[in-house]
Amino acid sequence: MNRVQFNWERRPSHPAAETLRTTIDSCLERLDCGPCEVHVLVTGDRRIRDLNRDFLGRDTATDVLSFPDGDMLPDGRRLVGQIVVSLDTARRQADVEGHSELRELQELVLHATLHLLGYDHASDRGEMNRLEIGLREELLS
Repeated sequence: MNRVQFNWERRPSHPAAETLRTTIDSCLERLDCGPCEVHVLVTGDRRIRDLNRDFLGRDTATDVLSFPDGDMLPDGRRLVGQIVVSLDTARRQADVEGHSELRELQELVLHATLHLLGYDHASDRGEMNRLEIGLREELLS
């Protein structure tokens, strides 16, 4: 069984934990990764900008970051890593895309979960993109 833990520095407009937990867990299950643990930090633009600058050398806010780990935990789960989401950016992107804040958060955690699992759209000739589109259709409908 997978575990998804949240740290809320910023709160969405409506409860989101169970929906986001289900999105991440379903992705892990679909890709046969079990038993795993993922940590999610929901924050704002300022914090994610600091993290982006400190860890990736990019002095700008972004929508989501992923920090892969891989350590084995005492309970037998593998810590896949941590996802950091900017609620500020997610809200702006949801407005632009014309869908809900929750839907945008789902898309962001799905994208970041794939990064935690080693997928990289910058170098994989579209593999991650194709997988992500399929998982959106399957898991987020």
